[in-house]
Amino acid sequence: MTLRVGMLGPVAWRTPPDDYGPWERVTSLLTEGLVRRGVEVTLFATADSVTEARLDPVVPHGYASDPSMDGRVWEALHVAHAMTRSAEVDIVHNQLDWLPLAFGAQWRAPMLTTIHGFSGAATLPVYESASSAFVSISDSDRSPKLDYIATVHHGIDPAELPVALSPDDYLVCFGRIHPDKGTAQAIEIARRAGRRLVICGIVHDQEYFASEVAPHIDGNRVEFRGSVGATDRAHILGNAAALLHPIAFNEPFGLSVVEAMMCGTPVIAYRRGSMSEVVDDGITGRTVATLEQAVSAVDDIVALDRRQVHEQAAARFGVERMVDDYLSVYEQILAAQPRPVHS
Repeated sequence: MTLRVGMLGPVAWRTPPDDYGPWERVTSLLTEGLVRRGVEVTLFATADSVTEARLDPVVPHGYASDPSMDGRVWEALHVAHAMTRSAEVDIVHNQLDWLPLAFGAQWRAPMLTTIHGFSGAATLPVYESASSAFVSISDSDRSPKLDYIATVHHGIDPAELPVALSPDDYLVCFGRIHPDKGTAQAIEIARRAGRRLVICGIVHDQEYFASEVAPHIDGNRVEFRGSVGATDRAHILGNAAALLHPIAFNEPFGLSVVEAMMCGTPVIAYRRGSMSEVVDDGITGRTVATLEQAVSAVDDIVALDRRQVHEQAAARFGVERMVDDYLSVYEQILAAQPRPVHS
């Protein structure tokens, strides 16, 4: 008997993304992992997506990179199309945020929604009224107003991020350039620690970049690489002495943190959101409360055993563990709402 999953992916970017696109990246990793297990997956994603699953697109390409596209329109078309195909699958796995939840009565298969983070408090009513089951990506990101079937931490492919045991001496800050991500704080931490800093990420807040980040970029002590793809990501993260993650918000997960650790690169993160769940203090890095504590932690953290950092990350955040977890969740949902599984 073959399980049939309709994977409703986001469409801001291609799946998997060329560079930025964490939701698309996780969607791709799970989709390909399920296909390897013999699951029949229909991936609803952009037409330029790359997958071993059956791709069923409406959106030509990611709307976030095309100013002529209205994301609201294309997401609505995307969801409507997937809805018409939902009777052909055993379960719909929604990776797309709140919009599909607003049309619960129209779906013809039970739905699971991975909540990658709430896009705003005002969206909560649609979650509260939805018939979907919910998975949180960290315990810290759970809303007390919702019931969850499980927490499933993201998984990544160790083969994409090989361990690097002989790094350079620079620190790296990896993520969108925004006050939430603490890019300016990372610059100050690196300066006080006497280390070079490499910054990678899309500019999400142009004013913040211009006033707080750009004046420090000199191509020497502070280098800005912009948004980087998979090959450059592995090289830059793997060759860093440590990742700085001085976030100013309660981050639901932090994919770049796990990617760095998979390379063997330890992490210094502010103790916000999921960081205490993701970082194992003294093993894969350290969580701190202040900039001063971050500076003080640098020398100790860069001395951690990088192979142990990698092994811990692979054990906790490997893609196959994520696939196992989601298969278990699918089984729970289908057992509660029996539907025939076709061969």
